[in-house]
Amino acid sequence: MSEARDSRFIADNQRQVERLSKLGWYHSIELPDGSVIPGHQTVEQLRTRLRQFHIPEDLTGKRVLDIGAWDGWFSFEMERRGASVLAVDSAKNTRLLEAKALLGSRIDYLIADICRLTAKDVGTFDIVLFLGVLYHLKHPLLALENVCGMCRDRACIESFVTDGNPDAIPSMEFYETTELRGQLDNWCGPNIACLLAFTRTAGFARVQFESVLAERAHVSAYRHWDASEGDGPAPQILCIENSTTHAHNFSSAADDYITFYFTHPGTSLTCDNVYPEIGGYGSRPLYIAPTGGGWQASCKLPPGLDAGWHKARLRVESSRYSSPLQLGIAAPTWQPNITSDLEVTRIADGKTFEDDRIRVGEDSAVSVWMAGLPADATIADLSIRLNGTDLPAIWLAPSGASRQVNALLPAGVEPGKATLSVVFRGSETRANEVELHK
Repeated sequence: MSEARDSRFIADNQRQVERLSKLGWYHSIELPDGSVIPGHQTVEQLRTRLRQFHIPEDLTGKRVLDIGAWDGWFSFEMERRGASVLAVDSAKNTRLLEAKALLGSRIDYLIADICRLTAKDVGTFDIVLFLGVLYHLKHPLLALENVCGMCRDRACIESFVTDGNPDAIPSMEFYETTELRGQLDNWCGPNIACLLAFTRTAGFARVQFESVLAERAHVSAYRHWDASEGDGPAPQILCIENSTTHAHNFSSAADDYITFYFTHPGTSLTCDNVYPEIGGYGSRPLYIAPTGGGWQASCKLPPGLDAGWHKARLRVESSRYSSPLQLGIAAPTWQPNITSDLEVTRIADGKTFEDDRIRVGEDSAVSVWMAGLPADATIADLSIRLNGTDLPAIWLAPSGASRQVNALLPAGVEPGKATLSVVFRGSETRANEVELHK
């Protein structure tokens, strides 16, 4: 470039910066030549906000969603680090588009409402930025559930908060008109404890409070457990069921919860040391209690799981993971592989051996005799499906033309008519009717 053309370029760029500065920028934007479009927040202030989340400098190959992108500084910074970025806002911001053109950026831009945007619309992302948005929403928890469902790994959450104490009782203020800073679109003000509780309730496995800067709290939320699997004895899952319907089917469109019934020798299990995992995502328990000689743990169905069958398992602190069971989302799409090679020849109570009548309650069990099992069958290959809920086999007779299979029933099973089949390596016998009684 000639000296004259270089001077014209610098002068034109300076005029552009001055023109854009008058438009009322909130984010300061650094341009390739080193000049800066000044905004309400300086570049250093923006960098300080981002540093609270410890995001890697190299994001090559990662996909990032920036919700509430506004002027776009965080989107452009994620792109600078190598990520593919989708910037989302509720209204079109021409300043972001101006900055995108000046930077030669390739980020995608979408106008959408976070309370209606889900993974079905845009897919999932390694990192979701949710900065300075939550307190602008009338439905903050719904928005956080959508954030969780679009997040594969972590979400970086920043919100105005009403206090600086993460150990306070969760509470939230609601602003009907302009009570907060005179702005009509400021709807709620959680305290830090409420923000953390909201994030856990939305479905994140782990929630980490990072800091408070100028009345804004910073929270890192993760979809996976951090601690590695231990070498202690694994829990044994007796069954899993829908916490509301007590059936085996779940819906990703509903606010569904899962109850695990399991045994483990531990005596001090809490919501902080039991780690359920469904479809590869952790889900923090909201209820742990002893029941029927074992334990039950209830947690939210992780947001964002596709229709189909997913592995569900759990572990406790320092233990190995349990053997997984299959959990069906939108289960009507499931077509069991009914096989004529296997046949149920007898069903009885596992304690009294009364035919076709099974006692429910504490220490209850069922015994099923199977014909057609191959000699190499093991208990890991078998489960007894009772009203659609899989009960893992705990014992299998070593030999015989008709081999006995035993399974335990959770204490929560209700009496009444029930259907029972046996699942072996993905194939299922025909259903049989049994009576459950107290």
